[in-house]
Amino acid sequence: FSDTGTKPPESGIFGFMINISALLGVITMYIRYLLIKKQNESSHFIKSSCNIFSLCIGLMGCIGMGIVANFQELSVPSVHDIGALVAFGSGVVYITLQSIISYKSCPRWNTYFVCHIRMAISVISCIAFIPMIVFASKISMTKIDWTPDEKDYTYHFMSAICEWTVAFGFIFFFLTFIRDFQRFSLRISTEIHED
Repeated sequence: FSDTGTKPPESGIFGFMINISALLGVITMYIRYLLIKKQNESSHFIKSSCNIFSLCIGLMGCIGMGIVANFQELSVPSVHDIGALVAFGSGVVYITLQSIISYKSCPRWNTYFVCHIRMAISVISCIAFIPMIVFASKISMTKIDWTPDEKDYTYHFMSAICEWTVAFGFIFFFLTFIRDFQRFSLRISTEIHED
């Protein structure tokens, strides 16, 4: 995944786009948090601490994305890898928690079909996350241009497939929020209080 952004000028574009994606992730997760908070006021389907915990886990994932974006794979590999682990690990936990919350809010706030889709994406992402870590841990060198005859090529290849699977899982999961967000309006108001 990070191989696309290790050399300039791609590294600058990769870092910028990942930072933008992390910011959009924070905004989406916060709006989702507010939506669940509002729905929970009338339905009481979860404890408010569960919603807050889910938001915090999601925000940790976005911080991990920022670390991945700003510490390139070849420049500072250990920091980059920690950021990736935090981003992917927290992301998988976040979408799993959101899937559970979705089931708890059925049938009033979600359809079972949407819940099943969310849970399927979560399960696929969890399943892909584990071999991603296992295969990545077996790679003995950090490099970019791999050829099939190299020592750790298979581990690199399998890890990359799993990494892209998890990343696309996050994207598809966030797309399932579209219908929820269409039934929700958010207003920001500014008031000045004179002393």
